[in-house]
Amino acid sequence: MAEYHSRKKLDLTGQRFGKLTVLAPAENVGSRTAWLCRCDCGQETVVITQRLRDGHRTSCGCDKENFGEPPCAIGRASLTYIDGTCVEMLRAKTIRKNNTSGVPGVEWWVRKERWRATICFKGKRHYLGSYSRFEDAVKARKEAEARFHDSFVREYDQMTQESGRAV
Repeated sequence: MAEYHSRKKLDLTGQRFGKLTVLAPAENVGSRTAWLCRCDCGQETVVITQRLRDGHRTSCGCDKENFGEPPCAIGRASLTYIDGTCVEMLRAKTIRKNNTSGVPGVEWWVRKERWRATICFKGKRHYLGSYSRFEDAVKARKEAEARFHDSFVREYDQMTQESGRAV
């Protein structure tokens, strides 16, 4: 096995991860190393090292429905992305590990000594305002979630139900 320790490069060439066989190193994705892989179905895809090794990517996506997302989308085969927005993450309303306020999109703005509310949707961050009271920032965020996220998920669910009926 061609694994190295500490700062030396890891070589996954020739190794199999589920249906994927690593062919060669690919372009780096940000600060992460990526690999060109061939799926058993014949499709080639690029996957970051972490997704291969932790088992999150085991195929090009041929065994999942991706609703318009190409199978080469890095690390995304098990999630549904539409216009850069992940439906499953919006539905789950997860809170990131580094969140300190307990509410997604609400943070303490040290420089201004105020609470700042933001929301990300379709690849863009929307500034919702700064507030002296935490409750006001949370209210602004929740209203934006209803306007952006919740309506998007409802439309997606309606679209998938309609396409299921048409089949």
